Amino acid sequence: MSARPRGVPGLRTLVPVVLAMLVVSGSTVGLTSTSAAPQPAPAPSGTVWLCRPGQADDPCTADLNTTEVMSDGSTKVEDVAPAASTEFDCFYVYPTVSKASANNANLVVHAGEIDAAVAQASRFSQVCRVWAPMYRQRTSTSEARGLGSDPAADQVAYESLLSGWDDYIAHDNGGRPIIFIGHSQGAAMLIRLLHNVIDPNRALRARMVSAIIVGGNVQVPVGKDVGGSFRHIPTCGSAGQTGCVIAYSTFGSPPPASALFGRPGQGVSLQSGQTTSSGQQVACVNPADFSSRPAALVPYFPSATSLVPGVDVTTPWVAYPGLYTAQCKSRGGATWLQVSATPAKGDPRPTVSASLGPDWGYHEDDVNLALGNLVLAVARQEAAYRG
Repeated sequence: MSARPRGVPGLRTLVPVVLAMLVVSGSTVGLTSTSAAPQPAPAPSGTVWLCRPGQADDPCTADLNTTEVMSDGSTKVEDVAPAASTEFDCFYVYPTVSKASANNANLVVHAGEIDAAVAQASRFSQVCRVWAPMYRQRTSTSEARGLGSDPAADQVAYESLLSGWDDYIAHDNGGRPIIFIGHSQGAAMLIRLLHNVIDPNRALRARMVSAIIVGGNVQVPVGKDVGGSFRHIPTCGSAGQTGCVIAYSTFGSPPPASALFGRPGQGVSLQSGQTTSSGQQVACVNPADFSSRPAALVPYFPSATSLVPGVDVTTPWVAYPGLYTAQCKSRGGATWLQVSATPAKGDPRPTVSASLGPDWGYHEDDVNLALGNLVLAVARQEAAYRG
């Protein structure tokens, strides 16, 4: 693997063990680590929380200080901290991290879940209190047999997540407005949760600020913004719109016919129970500016996973201003967020690649490529929600 940023710390070292098998099979990426991790105490109801406000060693309130690396290699340190208080909650569902031999993971917190929460969810602590229940997700071992190969294991994962959601909404939410965040298998589980629980419930829809569903194939009728995955919840058309979904999957070139993302009724769609493709397309919302034009991305990566030759980075995070643009595109039955690197001559900063093959695109970097845009979008949506 080339030296470049990754969506979750520790993934580069796992690739030789797990991902070669996954790429051949057409399954979701296993973002995992095997080192020991501290175990949060279960809530009184029995839910095990990966992230929970006030919890000791909460990965979703990790250090956010960032080094911005410019195209000429110069740097600037950005001091960032979680919000001291906020009226908003985020409900985060992590991607595939378990490589256990069983079809479904247990509820023991390992370093893989912590790494994912830090890389994908912790920066949202600037705009919300982040909640993330452990759930019995399908393992990479199970997914290696194909995403549609084990609906029973998908159901176990969903029911486990639903249990965490029910606990949260009954005992912890207190009527607060909510932002949903999920990637890959986490996105597929959120599609099910929103379809089954939020979309049919007017009161819960009113409490939903937005949903960020990345790498999960939210479906809509061709040319429409609602009516596929959800009956009432549309895709977001502007930064000021609330009660809507920001959804996309990133590619550097058009997704092939066998792509796992960007095509309805196949790939990761199967984990969310979406087998219909006729008259449907996968939704794409550009998180940079919500338009159909190219716009600048604001990427953030954990610095432990990003090597910049000749640049000394001592903060937990690194940012690459002006390195990428993105634009939603549709072609040949696929819809995707086209990400283009625009490095200057001599730019030392690493760029992402479709290292898992063309069927995956930039899947493992979906969130981090636009993390700054997503946090800003949530801040703007919260302001609009307040009225």
